[in-house]
Amino acid sequence: MPGLTMATPSESTVENLQPQIEYTFYGAVTAARAVLPAMREAGAGTLLFTTGGSINPVPMLGNVNAAAGAPRNWVLNLHNELAGSGVYAAHVAISTWIGDDGPEGIPAATPDQIAPLYWDLHERRDQPEAVFTG
Repeated sequence: MPGLTMATPSESTVENLQPQIEYTFYGAVTAARAVLPAMREAGAGTLLFTTGGSINPVPMLGNVNAAAGAPRNWVLNLHNELAGSGVYAAHVAISTWIGDDGPEGIPAATPDQIAPLYWDLHERRDQPEAVFTG
C-alpha cells in the first residue's frame, strides 16, 4: 500500500509505525463511530474487524503486527462493552496470506475460504474473536 512500509521489530520506528497505526487502528475507530450510535439506538447490528498477524506475528511485518495489536485489543474491549446491548462486535485474525502470490513459507487462502468465518461470527454472535489459519 502506498505510504506503508514493512519493518522488522528492531527496525520499527515511530516514522514507519505511525502510518500503520493510522491506517489499521484509527480507521477502525472512525468506521465504528460512524455507525455505532444508530446501531445502539436500534439495539441491533454487527461490527466485524480484521487484522492479520496480531495472533501469530512474523518478523518481516514487525511494525504492521504491532499496529494490528491495537485494534484487536480495542475490539475485544468493545465486545465486552456492548454485551447485552444487541450490538455485536468481534475481531477476526487472519494468520495467512490472502491470495496466490504470498511470501514463500507463508500459508495462503482465498477470500472464499475465509468468508464463511465472518458469516458464522455474525450468525452465532457468541465469541469476541475468531482466528483463521488456513
